[in-house]
Amino acid sequence: MKKDVSGTLGFVSQKDIVYNKLLPYADILDDESNVILGQIKGNLGRAVQLREIWPGVLFWTRKLSTYIRLYGRKFSKEDHVLFIKLLYELITIDKLEISMMQGLARLLINLLKKTELLSREDLELPWRPLYELQDRILYSKTEHLGLNWFPKYFPESATQEMLEEWRPLLCPFDVTMQRAIGYLELFLPTSLPPELHHKGFSEIPHLVNLFARLANDNIGYIDWDPYIPKIFTRVLRSLNLPVGTSQMLVPRYLTNAYDVVHVVLWVSALLGGPSKQAQAQLRGLFNSITSFFHPSNHGRWLMKLMKLLQRLPASVVRRLHRERYRKPTWLTPVPDSHKLTEADITAFVESMMQPVLLAMFSKTGSLDAAQALQNLALMRPELVIPPVLEKTYPAMETLTEPHQLTATLSCMIGVARSLVSGGQRFPEGPTHMLPLLMRALPGVDPNDFSKCMITFQFIATFVTLVPLVDCSSAVHERSDLTAVEREMCSASAEFEDFVLQFMDRCFALIDSSTLEQTREETETEKMTHLESLVELGLSSTFSTILTQCSIDIFKVALEKVFIFATTNIFETRVAGRMVADMCRAASKVHPAQSLKLLVPHCCNAINQLTVNEEVLSEEELDKELLWNLQLLSEVTRVDGDKILPYSTQLVQILQLTLHLKCKQGYTLACNLLHHILRSTALIYPTEYCSVPGSFQQPTQDYLPIKDWGRPGDLWNLHIQWHVPSVEETRFVFYVLDLILQPELLRLQRYAQGERDMTRDDVLQSLSIVQHCLLGAGIVHNMFACMLLCKTSTPSPPPDVSRENYRDAICRVMRQLLHHILEHSEDDTKSLFSIIKIISDLLHFKGSQKHEFDSRWKSFNLVKKSMENRLHGRKQHIRALLIDRVMLQHELRKLTVEGCEYRSIHQELMRDLLRLSTSTYSQVRSRAQSVLFTALGTYNFCCRDVIPRVLEFLEPDRSDVTQQQFKGALYCLLGNHSGVCLANLHDWDCITLTWPAIVRSGLSSAMSLEKPSIVRLFDDLADKIHRQYETIGIDFAVRLQTSGVPLPPEPVPSDQEEAEVPLFQNVFHLLNTPALCCRPWKFEHIAIGFMSLLLRDDHPLPSPAVLFFVKSLNHDSLLVRKVAISAVAGIMKQLKRPHRKVPVSGMKEMAGLIAGDRPDNQWLQYNSSSLPRTQQDWEGCTFVEKTHWGYYSWPQKLMMYAPSEEQPKQGLTREEMTEREQIIYDHFSDPGFINQLIEFLSLEDRKGKDKFSPRRFCLFKGLFRNFNDAFLPLLKPHMERLVADTHESKQRCVAEITSGLIRGSKHWSYGKVESLWELLCPLIRTALNNITVETYADWGTCIATACESRDPRKLHWLFEMLMESPVNGEGGSFVDACRLYVLQGGLAQQEWRVPELLHRLLQYLEPKLTQVYKNVRERIGSVLTYIFMIDVNLPYTQPTASPRIKEFTERILLRLKPLTEGDEEIQNHVVEENDVGEQDERTQAIKLLKTVLKWLMASAGRSFSTAVPEQLQLLPLLFKIAPVENDDSYDELKRDAKTCLSLMSQGLLYTEQIPLVLLALQEIAGSSSWHARYTVLTYLQIMVFYNLFTFMSDQGAVNDVRALVIRLLEDEQLEVREMAATTLSGFLQCNFLSIEGPMQSHFEALCKTRLPKKRKRELGSVVDTIPSGDLVRRHAGVLGLSACILSSPYDVPSWMPQLLMNLSVHLNDTQPIEMSVKKTLSNFRRTHHDNWQEHKQQFTDDQLLVLTDLLVSPCYYA
Repeated sequence: MKKDVSGTLGFVSQKDIVYNKLLPYADILDDESNVILGQIKGNLGRAVQLREIWPGVLFWTRKLSTYIRLYGRKFSKEDHVLFIKLLYELITIDKLEISMMQGLARLLINLLKKTELLSREDLELPWRPLYELQDRILYSKTEHLGLNWFPKYFPESATQEMLEEWRPLLCPFDVTMQRAIGYLELFLPTSLPPELHHKGFSEIPHLVNLFARLANDNIGYIDWDPYIPKIFTRVLRSLNLPVGTSQMLVPRYLTNAYDVVHVVLWVSALLGGPSKQAQAQLRGLFNSITSFFHPSNHGRWLMKLMKLLQRLPASVVRRLHRERYRKPTWLTPVPDSHKLTEADITAFVESMMQPVLLAMFSKTGSLDAAQALQNLALMRPELVIPPVLEKTYPAMETLTEPHQLTATLSCMIGVARSLVSGGQRFPEGPTHMLPLLMRALPGVDPNDFSKCMITFQFIATFVTLVPLVDCSSAVHERSDLTAVEREMCSASAEFEDFVLQFMDRCFALIDSSTLEQTREETETEKMTHLESLVELGLSSTFSTILTQCSIDIFKVALEKVFIFATTNIFETRVAGRMVADMCRAASKVHPAQSLKLLVPHCCNAINQLTVNEEVLSEEELDKELLWNLQLLSEVTRVDGDKILPYSTQLVQILQLTLHLKCKQGYTLACNLLHHILRSTALIYPTEYCSVPGSFQQPTQDYLPIKDWGRPGDLWNLHIQWHVPSVEETRFVFYVLDLILQPELLRLQRYAQGERDMTRDDVLQSLSIVQHCLLGAGIVHNMFACMLLCKTSTPSPPPDVSRENYRDAICRVMRQLLHHILEHSEDDTKSLFSIIKIISDLLHFKGSQKHEFDSRWKSFNLVKKSMENRLHGRKQHIRALLIDRVMLQHELRKLTVEGCEYRSIHQELMRDLLRLSTSTYSQVRSRAQSVLFTALGTYNFCCRDVIPRVLEFLEPDRSDVTQQQFKGALYCLLGNHSGVCLANLHDWDCITLTWPAIVRSGLSSAMSLEKPSIVRLFDDLADKIHRQYETIGIDFAVRLQTSGVPLPPEPVPSDQEEAEVPLFQNVFHLLNTPALCCRPWKFEHIAIGFMSLLLRDDHPLPSPAVLFFVKSLNHDSLLVRKVAISAVAGIMKQLKRPHRKVPVSGMKEMAGLIAGDRPDNQWLQYNSSSLPRTQQDWEGCTFVEKTHWGYYSWPQKLMMYAPSEEQPKQGLTREEMTEREQIIYDHFSDPGFINQLIEFLSLEDRKGKDKFSPRRFCLFKGLFRNFNDAFLPLLKPHMERLVADTHESKQRCVAEITSGLIRGSKHWSYGKVESLWELLCPLIRTALNNITVETYADWGTCIATACESRDPRKLHWLFEMLMESPVNGEGGSFVDACRLYVLQGGLAQQEWRVPELLHRLLQYLEPKLTQVYKNVRERIGSVLTYIFMIDVNLPYTQPTASPRIKEFTERILLRLKPLTEGDEEIQNHVVEENDVGEQDERTQAIKLLKTVLKWLMASAGRSFSTAVPEQLQLLPLLFKIAPVENDDSYDELKRDAKTCLSLMSQGLLYTEQIPLVLLALQEIAGSSSWHARYTVLTYLQIMVFYNLFTFMSDQGAVNDVRALVIRLLEDEQLEVREMAATTLSGFLQCNFLSIEGPMQSHFEALCKTRLPKKRKRELGSVVDTIPSGDLVRRHAGVLGLSACILSSPYDVPSWMPQLLMNLSVHLNDTQPIEMSVKKTLSNFRRTHHDNWQEHKQQFTDDQLLVLTDLLVSPCYYA
């Protein structure tokens, strides 16, 4: 396909857009694109050399992305690589503005998209700049924004470097873990060629997204088999399906959030290969969840399931395409051993069919199922289509279930293409086509809208694929046909019948939707929404049918439409539109025949009706006249040269009707004018048939049925284009001279006051002008001064003698506009019309943007529903391809963006601005929307408009009305998508607009009484805050590698020098004293704007610092809030840098191991070697970051240098800079501090206040920058506040405290020591005064203080908190709070404080028997944190922190009294004052309660599931957990139940399964039936949540089966029934299968003989049957019923016999009779819906018995 270097281009292009070659003017495109590309390359290079990022680089990169949209990647490979490298360097410039970066990044991603074009040899990018960029932005202290990259092009060594860089971050207990994993997901290259694999994946943590990409890029190079059960178990768990009876879902933080997209990619990459294991597991997965797809099930999980169903086939098709049909590229090929074989595909399709067929009727709609079917049918039509057909035929017959019909039809549309084209796999497919079409006809039903639409879609889809040609004669004439082809030929005789019946249906539809008389009189212009949809469906279907007809069928159809249209008279709104559409369809397909019939007819009718003169001035016209006009205006939308023969007649009609008095009349005439002009002046394809040429050849040499479902051939499309000829152009100008000229003259004379016109006349003239403009939009070249070089329509050179109408229209419109605005501003209709005309003058080039967008959208929808993803390569239907070429043509006309801004545009913009501030709101809003579009189109015109808008806001002008004021504000605000004038990225504009907005508060037109104006100001301020980004002041463009010779030394551009003063200028303007009398609203706006100007790279001017510091004590809360953030930011700017030095002497251990190792021992907290003296303090190396050293050390470990080398601490006032002095003076002033603390300790919103990080930052900055200078002043305040228990006071002191602790990072030892002497008593007091409202604040305070600090630095704090948290002083609440605060501090330290954790555990163990519930819960949570570090991940050392194992053993010893005794465990409520030692048993119960709290807390939190030690607690839990949901609130029982539910959902590893089963078997033998019952519920959930892990272990499966069958014969009735339920659940999710031995076992049990009933003595009620026999017999019956209930939605072959066996027991003794009845009624309930199908499975005798059983006996017999 790639041609050699073509003469015009001069290079081999990378990948063009092929559709360009099919345009009628394709030959001039090469030159055009070369010119543009040359401009782009030259100017981009110049801009980069001159270092002009804005506007140079931005403007030309924008041009480049437009170029890609228009021509594809039409440049050479070298250029491609250079573009990418240039952009990559531009993006990684330091300090580049975010928005520019996003624009450049989009373009870069677009250039990197088609990976097959550039191999790794061609392009290699360094990864580090990108990583630094992402690090700077995502984790920067100032800004948030995401970027996404494609790591295909990083060098080979990258993986190793990346792992070294991020390994130190991998500490599973820390936030940084997510950060590191995020990096790995984004950056790790997974598409390495096989020989480089050793550099890739040595070790990778558990990440679905990364794994999916890895598996997909390297199919067949990694052996996944050992992990497959694990993978599928996790997938199943992540679907969050409900299981079992009493469901408690755990909020699992770690397992449940897999994204379906990644799962699907991963699974589809695992299929195939020699072992076939993944397919087996996949079948298991679908079997186990099939029943969830049944339409009667509904829940939150359904969306996920449907998504899985829809994405998986698509993904497999993509993989098949990659293996079989794609052109080989440099990406890793799939080795033959792992390619999908035919058997693999069949197995896959079979495993998916059942759920998909169920999902067809799902409550979420059938769309997902239809897409799945479409992809499955591509692979195996013979497996997929027949079952869908089986469902479709009956659905078409039923009248009562319309939902069934719409669902099956939408699925049929999905498989249409596979059905019609037949092929070797499914040759009989096409024979279904006619029966389907004929049966679909009744769906065209005026009463059921949705059915009607789906039927139209169905018919249109099938007809597009098939030429409707009657080839029945071929059966006799040709002998070379197969049987199926003969059948198709003879069937095709029905096509004509089908078309005519369809038309009859449509006529009926039209008759029923005629407007009733009532609606005719009222002035309702519009059809209702539904009607317009039906109209669209009808017209598109009908035109498709006619397009595909043979000429014979067409003639019959045309005749029929003609008679229908001319014998009736329709009203013009609904029915008329539909009929006219049908006629238009006919005339489009074969214009010559149709026009011959229709045009003369209409012209004659109109001429006759307008013979007498009065008609022209009537207000209401005759219906017949209107109808004929409408018909004529629609019919003329055809090929231009076919209209010319009738031109004289048409022009005569136009002259008659354009000046009718009646509005409806002249509107129709204007449409006629518009259509005639359009069809003669535009370029468009004239036919859309599915086969090029026509179907006119005789059947001997051409058989249409061979073309059924054939894709269009992109290279031989043979599009018939309509290109305007000379005659047509002449005709267009003739019409314009005749019609447009006089109108313009009339309007001009009216505007100059020379003649009078009524408003209606003006409107009529404007309407004619507008339609001329729309119709011939392309012919009038833009204004004489600007011939656009870009419209490549070969238009004749403009003839000087012909007037240029755009200019004329423009001139007259402006005169008219000014006239109307001065004399009759209330003539809004004319103003609307003028606005529309101005908008067309500015933007219309032959097609409207919004029409184009909607066509593009619908094109994509149709493409999706009919595409063939398997073979790819653009094998679409011919009509679609032609449509795409047409869209390409329109796209070229639309993207003439960035037009130059000329004087005429400037004048039009000023008019628009004037209209945007007019008196009437409607006029304003329309004009504004046109204005915004224009602002987006023309470059740099905003600078021109802004000053004019701001004039309206000047406070000194007294002539501004409120409407003008509002209009101006709206213009500044902009619309949601376009430009916002108030916020351009341009210093000049901001210096103008922001002060003007703030000043406008003094304007006379401004009134805050009007809510609309207040709202506008709020929106403006809000929008500026949302959209504003720090604007760059200086960029240095680094250009070492682009090979561009640099100018000798970089000259700083004038821009930079000018900007710094500008920036300060804005401050002075916003801060002028004249503004002090403005309303408070504007004070808020002003301080808001000022806070936006804080930046990283330029310190604030001193007056601004002063302003913000003063605002800290402003009266208004809002101002204070802004000031707090601002001052905190200023502190950050003033921070002194601290030097860091690398630490040496870290020796790594051999092999990578995470966890506690000798080489990170010194980091850990050790009370014997704490730095307690000046000397120790200075000799100790502090590592602040918690994640370092857990997994591995960074390449260079940087530490702070010793204090001698750091900047001087504790400066005197003389040594400070001016800005620091301002702050120092204010904070040293006691009055200022008193006021500040007063404000900070006020309540903001009662009960809603939280610990405020902003205030914390403020104090942290103060103490960091000024050492302890302000401590003496603050100390008395802090002591006062701590003693006060009010919420707001406590919060204030907590904020100061945490700021102090964090701010003291670099203080000297003496200062730190004295600080803690002050703080410890404070915190003690605070903890004793703690209240419900404040405990969260103190928790946050301590946690914030400990975050990222070396624990040895804070040893005072930890020792104090550890003193005695639970001492009972101050009641249970204070105890719980102390623990909470301590937990906050320790949790931040993670693995570095094992010693403290041991001490805490030792301290807590005796106290586990707490009486108070809240203390117990807190202890449970603390225990979770203590043991959090004890995980067993691969490659991890055992931890030095406390271990669960040892703890559990100690606990079990203390619980002995409970495990040994057999009696019921009750909850002992203990009297509080009972001091005496209670007995062991009571103590044990209290202990158990705390342990339960711990288990519950850890189930959701910890990383791995319950360990073997916890299994030893199971027997105890089973003993307590209640079976029935009793309402009595018993804490112990409820907790036990929750624990069981949570533990059963835990993830088990293979080696743990036998342990669990042993424990369960032991409990199943216990004497309490409650425990045996609970075992079953536990088992259900556990097996389902670990399904594949269980199934991969045959022994486990057998054990489970034996356990359930044993419990079926339990003596307790409830246990037996539960066992039956469990069994049927296992059977249903295919965990167990129904085999012969099991069935016969149950049948044998059923036959257990019961002794004959003896005659009972009267009065003895007791039954004497020995219970053992009864139990066994009941067990058999239950077993059978479990089998029957396990398939609720179908009837397998073994079922009828089992039902018969069961029915024998209907009259047994209770409880057997009850069970049988229950089973039968359930069977009836679930099989009732599809009983017609299910009946087939039974023999007649069986049916008789069944009917007896299922129909309840009649009581009236």
